Amino acid sequence: MAEKTRGKRINLALQGGGSHGALTWGVLDRLLEDDRLTIADISGTSAGAMNAVVLADGFERGGRDGARAALREFWKAVSDAARFSPIQRSPWDRAAGNFSLDLSPGYLLAEGVTRLFSPYELNPLGVDPLRMILDAQVDFANVNRCRDIAVHVTATHVRTGRARIFSRGEVTADAVMASACLPQISRAVEIDGEDYWDGGYSANPALLPLVTSQASPDIVIVQINPVVRHETPRSAREIINRVNEISFNTALIKELRAIHLMQQLIDGRNLDLGPAGRTYLHLIHTDAEVQDLSASSKLNAEWDYLSLLFARGRGWAEAWLDVNFDALGSHSSLDLDAWFSDPASAVPKA
Repeated sequence: MAEKTRGKRINLALQGGGSHGALTWGVLDRLLEDDRLTIADISGTSAGAMNAVVLADGFERGGRDGARAALREFWKAVSDAARFSPIQRSPWDRAAGNFSLDLSPGYLLAEGVTRLFSPYELNPLGVDPLRMILDAQVDFANVNRCRDIAVHVTATHVRTGRARIFSRGEVTADAVMASACLPQISRAVEIDGEDYWDGGYSANPALLPLVTSQASPDIVIVQINPVVRHETPRSAREIINRVNEISFNTALIKELRAIHLMQQLIDGRNLDLGPAGRTYLHLIHTDAEVQDLSASSKLNAEWDYLSLLFARGRGWAEAWLDVNFDALGSHSSLDLDAWFSDPASAVPKA
């Protein structure tokens, strides 16, 4: 279903982060609600890739409202499936209103087992409930057919360690599952005879297809993994969590630095590349609101928790639009000079 283009066109870059992808769901819901905006290209990794394909499928079937409804249905299906998981919050965490799984017996057992045994040993048949949800919720013919929104999904090629970007015409359930494949938990996903792991290792998310896109000069990054932690981790678990956060932000930071250097070169030499040479960067992220999200809670898909994250994400987008809408189509609202000096202080204030 084609919808009349109106308002400012934007490209979206969606990070992965397990159930924390519900933050992105909230952001997308608010952006879709605003008819001053039109979403063009979306680059997504892991949970960001899932949000992207669900949105495109829903949009093709029913426009903005169809996309919003599809996203809610997808996350509700994820939550419903998680009710049968052995990994649940401990009674102490439930009593305290804490959504972390750090004290969950099921989580602790799974964490220990996956350090000793691979998914090839633990799950030889490769059964994956998330794949079943994706197959039931998303019509990939719609995703690839959609003319209004182009989706780009990134996975990591195991043999070379390089990013593989699947774009219109090749976005499949396999590509999305590859993008979300954590090798300690799931078997590598084979596509055309090659194995792939989570795209976060090589691009979280990939910005290249958005930089080269002719649809819009504006790239809005929805970042859900904290770049900054205000305290140095001390416990073994905190250290592992922080190492993972750094790893899954490194590729994005490198791409941003490359874009920054390119812009400095263009400005320094007064090069006029016309509209095709413009790239305006924007960041939707609230540092303070991710400090309390533990890494283990990325596996918590309780509906109350997903709803909380959804509400936070909508709040991020609402506040960002209030401050930065006028920058779209005009200039970057993300100051990369300041961001590379001090990411915590350079995030646009919401």
